[in-house]
Amino acid sequence: MAVQLGLFPVERLLELIAAKPERVELVLTGRGADPAVVQRADVVTDMREVKHYYRRGILAREGIEC
Repeated sequence: MAVQLGLFPVERLLELIAAKPERVELVLTGRGADPAVVQRADVVTDMREVKHYYRRGILAREGIEC
């Protein structure tokens, strides 16, 4: 999202990925990853909501979501 919002260029993110030590696990989260980041990644997961209690009117629960 930070790249999509223009907070920094995708090239800087790719430099960060390339510079990480081999034994370091780098975990990036967010939506709409740049195709160059997806191509460079070892694992990409696309999560989507199938069912959520929020749709039944249950709001965020203290200690769980907030």
